[in-house]
This record gives sequence, structure tokens and C-alpha cells, in this order.
Amino acid sequence: MSERAGKKARLSEADGSSAASEEIIIPSPLPLRTELSRLEIERYSRQLVLPETGVRGQLLLSACSVLVVGCGGLGCPLAQYLAAAGVGRLGLVDHDVVELNNLHRQVLHRESRLGRSKAGSAAAALRELNSTVECVPYELALSRDTALELVRAYDVVADCSDNVPTRYLVNDACVLAGKPLVSASALRLEGQLVVYGYRGGPCYRCLFPKPPPPETVTNCADGGVLGVVPGILGSLQALEVLKIAAGIGTSFSQAMLIFDALEGSFRRIKLRPRNPNCAVCGDNPFVTALQDYELFCGSSATDKCRMLCLLKNEERVSVEEYKKILDSKVPHILVDVRPPVEVDICRLPQAVFVPLSKLQEKDEGCLKCLVQRICEARQLSNEDTAFPVYVVCKLGNDSQKAVKILQGLSYPGLGLISAKDIKGGLTAWATKINPEFPQY
Repeated sequence: MSERAGKKARLSEADGSSAASEEIIIPSPLPLRTELSRLEIERYSRQLVLPETGVRGQLLLSACSVLVVGCGGLGCPLAQYLAAAGVGRLGLVDHDVVELNNLHRQVLHRESRLGRSKAGSAAAALRELNSTVECVPYELALSRDTALELVRAYDVVADCSDNVPTRYLVNDACVLAGKPLVSASALRLEGQLVVYGYRGGPCYRCLFPKPPPPETVTNCADGGVLGVVPGILGSLQALEVLKIAAGIGTSFSQAMLIFDALEGSFRRIKLRPRNPNCAVCGDNPFVTALQDYELFCGSSATDKCRMLCLLKNEERVSVEEYKKILDSKVPHILVDVRPPVEVDICRLPQAVFVPLSKLQEKDEGCLKCLVQRICEARQLSNEDTAFPVYVVCKLGNDSQKAVKILQGLSYPGLGLISAKDIKGGLTAWATKINPEFPQY
């Protein structure tokens, strides 16, 4: 992007240090032109003949700028269709890099760009698709110090993030800047779409004034997603952005679209109107500046697998410590509490499989089998102390929950046990102990 296209602003990250400051481009508004070129008419001919858009709508698209927050499963199809449709400028925000596990759903990226920034990778792909669209990559994590000025520089914002703090941050910035926000989410085989803060509709805080407890939030890394599901939701986001930009309205300013991929069904739910007591968009708002959203939500602004800390340090062992226990052949039981679908992917051969859900339900069959295995292993030990039971999962989150259940377990014939979880789970095992062990 040339210096003529916009000014450069130095915006500090949340910690305020000069080392964390970020020089980013704040683009100037795009002009509204009066006519299309011959090549534009040829390129966009199929949508120009639509009465709802026509030449006027295409000119509005070419003068519109859209800030895409997140160049992942939602942001890739969204940006692809916006660029194809001739939106004038796309701001692409993402601090992450392209990884192999992205490629099944993040369709702008390629194997040849593994390790490259997602914002830069997306911009490169979009320029190949439509060189007339201005693509501005922002290789940064959106923060309270960068968000508002960036949002103010664009006409429409698309939230394609995958974490709660960023959703609140983007919502509040859009309300303070007076910009419409097109938001979507996708997980497993389901998705949702809403347009916030448009034509008097509610904002995100109107519907969700308080963030959910961090331990109840599941993202794609934790829960999985079928790649086509964010593709569908991202395409629907693009549709809503195009309708707003071309001046032909939106269907979801006061409604939520819910998609069920397994059933192949869409449901439209009417939303509550704007809350006059909303903290940010209400009649007397008390949120008048951007906050520390990680503190507000009690979780990190990342789509990576979250790490919980539910146990004391002495109730946990590292993978290195467990490897020594394994090598010394000290009698013990290893309990794998992952769901069966994850056990099918990879496993440690010495593990006993008891899904966390079965422990939480106190499933009689699973508990009886586990107690039997513990009693059999105890017979090999000459110790009269509590028998060691180690618990593993993918990341060391569910294993901590399982340890809490086992610590309170009372079952005939069980005797005393000492339950501990393995920190970092099988991911840490693959990283630190066995590089050939599969990661997922």
C-alpha cells in the first residue's frame, strides 16, 4: 500500500512498551466513483444485471472498505467472496501463521505458505484473484490500543475470530466507532450468524452482557470442526457484508441464523431489541473506552487450545516425570479420559480408557472396570500406601477434571489411591518425549 493511500500510525500494544509498539497503516477513505471501466463491466457482469445491485451497487462496493478480523476458517471464504465481488479495500487482521492443520478449512492458504503469516498469505491469494482490490494485511493481534483506530478506518467490520475476548473487543470498538458488525461462529457441525449494531439493532453486549465462564467455552482446536461448516458461515457473512455495502439491506440485524450441518437445516431466531441499559450501546453507557478484555473474560484472546489450572502443583506431574515412572516400571495405572474418537487417532499402549463423560456420569460399568484394573495392578505392588493413578488427555485440561472426580471416588474394594494428572497431556508427550507421536 502506498503512502498516498493512507497515513501510518504508531499504536502501542496493551503493555504500553515501546518494544511492543506497532506501526500500522490507517488508510484514507475510498472515493465514490461515477462510472465503471470496461474491464470492471466485463468482470462483474453477472452481478451488474441484478436489479438489486446494478451499476450503482457495484460502484458502492468499489468504494467500500471492510475490516476482516481473523483470516481463518471464516475469514478466508468471506474475504475470497468479497474480493471476487469487487469490494474496494480489505483490511486483513491476523497475528498467527499458517499451519498444516489450518488447510482443511482455511481455503486461501496453501502448503507453499506454511509458516507464513495468515494475513500476508490471505492478501497474496486475494491479489491473485482480483488485483483491483486493495488488500492491507495487519500482522498483529487486535488490542484495545489498535482496535478503535483500525475500525474507524473501515466501513464494515467482519468478526471472524474464535475467542470471546476478541468478540467483546471488536463489538465495543464497532459501537464506539458507529460501524456495523457482521459476526459468525462455527464449531463441530453447527454455526451462527448475526449482524450487530446496524439499523438500530442490538450489539453483542446487549445479548451477552457477561462473558461465559472460561471453562465452558469450546473452540475448534478443542471441539473440532468440519471444514465446510465455517466455509458456509463465512460465505453467509460475505453475503451480509455485500448487502450492507451495496445498500440493499440485511436480513439479520435483529435476528440470528443458526445452521445445523448434520440436519442440513437453517433456523432464524428473532433477537431481543437493543437493550437501553446496555453497558456500551445503551442510553447511558458506562463503557466509553476499550477495556482489558482478557481480564474481563478471564481467558486469553487466542483460538489455540486453552490451558486450565484446576489442581495444585503437587497434584500434577510433567511428561518427563511420568516417563521416568514408566521407565522404572513402578506399578501404577494410566487412565486416558479422552473421548473414543480421539483415542482412535492415537494412544499410549499402557493406558486404560475411561472417557471423562463416563466419570462425570459415574457410569457403573466404567467405574467397575477401572476399579478392577487398579486392584489388579495393586497386587503387583508391595506398598501399603495409596496406589498411584495418573490421568492423561490431549492437553491436560480434562485430566485435571478427572483427577478431582477420582480424588472423591468411593467404591467397594478400591482402597486408597493417589490421583495425579499429566501436565500438557499427549501434546506435551509428542513435543517433549516422542516427536513421532501424532499431534492433532
